[in-house]
Amino acid sequence: MIRPLVIGFATTFKHIFRRPVTVQYPEQKVPVFPKYRGKQVLMRDEDGLEKCVACGLCAVACPADAIYLEAAENDGTVDAGPRYAKTYQIHKTRCIFCGYCEEACPVSAIFMGKDYELAVYSNKDFIWDKADLLVPAAASPVPAR
Repeated sequence: MIRPLVIGFATTFKHIFRRPVTVQYPEQKVPVFPKYRGKQVLMRDEDGLEKCVACGLCAVACPADAIYLEAAENDGTVDAGPRYAKTYQIHKTRCIFCGYCEEACPVSAIFMGKDYELAVYSNKDFIWDKADLLVPAAASPVPAR
């Protein structure tokens, strides 16, 4: 009966002088591992146009069937190439963050980001659409070198 009590006190005394590992979360962020796969991001090319050509390989490669896209031909009204994804959605509750969509994309349009703050307040926010996934366009175009 006394031995477990002494072992418990010894363990407590041993940890008293160690540096605490607590992170004050909102102010301090925990660095993620290099291979961490977070929220998907749709990339843009050097000219600020959408890279996605709506080939559908990401949707086919997704084992959870979380990606839905509709292809459309560009009539010049969208900042994209000749063919683009009119609708691009990822269902957050289905996505298993496996990275197969990133591997399947032939033009490197989708990228697994490092964002790990994915909590939402409404069930309507479980579907990421193109506006949520697309990287914002640069304010001024990058000059060609």
